[in-house]
Amino acid sequence: MKRWRADPTEENFWGVVLAYAGVKFKTYSGLPFTYEVRKGRSGEYTKELWIDRREKSKSLAWSSVLLALKNIKGEVVDRPKALGDIRGVTYIYGMFYRFGLIDVPDKVKEKMGRPKDRKK
Repeated sequence: MKRWRADPTEENFWGVVLAYAGVKFKTYSGLPFTYEVRKGRSGEYTKELWIDRREKSKSLAWSSVLLALKNIKGEVVDRPKALGDIRGVTYIYGMFYRFGLIDVPDKVKEKMGRPKDRKK
């Protein structure tokens, strides 16, 4: 996160996303999930996140994550749809909260948990 905060490029944000792969997150309603990023035939990471919430994984396109990132308007984001009408936004909301990019209302923090103290 430090590198991305100092130089907020797409490449540095991708590094943050890779670093958090496999970490537990929670959705707006408090449901737990993780994600993984798989490698393609070339050995490079694909720009697709695989959300593991139940038995079946769902894919989340990198372009959706970037679109939501551009839609952050203020520090406190009341609900996932405030980031846009984006497929998988409930997962993106949980990720952004854990990354420290957004804050959520106190009642939502009770469901999602409070991230550890962040260094901004």
